[in-house]
Amino acid sequence: MAVAPGSRCLLLLLLLLLLGVLGAPALGDPGPLEDVVIDRYYIPKICLREAQMGDFIRYHYNGTFKDGKKFDSSYDRGATVAGVVGVGRLITGMDRGLQGMCVNERRHLIVPPHLGYGSIGVAGLIPPDATLYFDVVMLDIWNKNDKLQITTLYSKGSTYDTYVGTGWLIKGMDQGLLGMCAGEKRSIIIPPFLAYGEKGYGTVIPPQASLVFSVLLVDFHNPKDGVFLEHLEVPESCKRRAVTGDFVRYHYNGTLMDGTLFDSSYSRNQTYNTYIGKGYIIPGMDQGLQGVCVGEQRRVVIPPHLAYGENGAGDKIPGSAVLIFDVHVIDFHNPADPVEIETVFRPEGCNVTTRDRDFVRYHYNCSLLDGTRLFSSHDYEKPQEVTLGANKVIEGLNSGLLNMCAGERRVLIVPPHLGHGESGARGVPGSAVLRFEVELISMEEGVPEGYLFIWHGDPPANLYEQMDLNKDGGIPADEFSTFIKTQVAEGKGRLMPSSDPEKVIADMFRNQDRNQDGKITPDELKLKSDEDQEKIHEEL
Repeated sequence: MAVAPGSRCLLLLLLLLLLGVLGAPALGDPGPLEDVVIDRYYIPKICLREAQMGDFIRYHYNGTFKDGKKFDSSYDRGATVAGVVGVGRLITGMDRGLQGMCVNERRHLIVPPHLGYGSIGVAGLIPPDATLYFDVVMLDIWNKNDKLQITTLYSKGSTYDTYVGTGWLIKGMDQGLLGMCAGEKRSIIIPPFLAYGEKGYGTVIPPQASLVFSVLLVDFHNPKDGVFLEHLEVPESCKRRAVTGDFVRYHYNGTLMDGTLFDSSYSRNQTYNTYIGKGYIIPGMDQGLQGVCVGEQRRVVIPPHLAYGENGAGDKIPGSAVLIFDVHVIDFHNPADPVEIETVFRPEGCNVTTRDRDFVRYHYNCSLLDGTRLFSSHDYEKPQEVTLGANKVIEGLNSGLLNMCAGERRVLIVPPHLGHGESGARGVPGSAVLRFEVELISMEEGVPEGYLFIWHGDPPANLYEQMDLNKDGGIPADEFSTFIKTQVAEGKGRLMPSSDPEKVIADMFRNQDRNQDGKITPDELKLKSDEDQEKIHEEL
């Protein structure tokens, strides 16, 4: 049967459409991402401004891969990131993901490879074709064209503070305020019989007047309210929770219920450090930090009677204000805490372990409890070396290295009173809890404190004669050194372990050469035990 030309064109078009459908990817396989995926998981109730192209912004972020492994974090560096958005100074995916953010907004961003570091990656940090995951909080937005903005949020008498529904207000306002949310705006029109009626109010409100109120509810609370907690992020592994008497280090943002920021530890790049449950902080925060885990993020909402009450504090916290603290717990400890030791690996047949005065070689990695890397022996060519009990390392690390076998691996949690204390050290914050991963490489038996050399048995009765190898009546440094090395080689005694035995022998010689004339005389040569005995007699 013949087919008209127009019909043939229609059939051809239908065939092409069918082939296109058959050749399309399956609906269940979306393929690689084409653009940034943005999850606005926290949006402030009041957003006065959104980040636009060309704005200067300041933000914190954590960067991870899909498996959760962290590759970068501004928190770890203790400094926010600042720059211009939308002008190509950031990777394309971050440029897009940051636009439209409000101050205090939090976003999860998923950046596909072609909008990140592409097929090249970043050597040693980001592999090629890596999809990047960012958790971002916006802290500040401004533009060079901005003008000074002055908004009086609170001044004395600026808000009207009252109980609602208890007869303190006119009936219409009592009814009109019920059910409002913090930050809500209402226009309330009140007829005269629910306002000031036939009499009016002085010369301000005439009789039989309907009243129109434009109301912004700044915040509200009930005198019976307690602290409200919202657990924003709780680590999967929480072996210990903070209790009264613990010392907590945490970061926070403090805001009013309308989102106004009144204080932030992030702006000072320094944690707030305090005991909890002891009255050092406002009662609401004392309660709100109870039970936190290391690494936990929680929101603490505090009514005024557990904060700064009717008087407020300074010019940033008004009277009767409800306070909101977003808290990130860095670490905590108790002044009674010992070193926490976890044995990761202990060799079989471990019969000889380290003791005080032993000389040990070990590798270590040191970090804060939030994962911030501080120091590592692997950055150097050889392991760390130390004589235990000689006050050469912090007390907590010294304790953690005792009773170890060669080849044993441990994780040590060192509280600050056994670490670097309240003042910290270079690169170590004050009052920081430290985490050490240690592996004992080798150990040498030590000597008692104050000794550089000990005999395995009784020393020779004619010690000076044996030490005077050329029998000239004087013992120079080379003779002394030869004699000591011979005693060690024959197993008759041992030196204090050291990475430099020659220095130990030189120190021994200087101790015996009392007049420093380069040789030891019979009157100068004395054993340490004899010297100690003489001191006892002198004291008696």
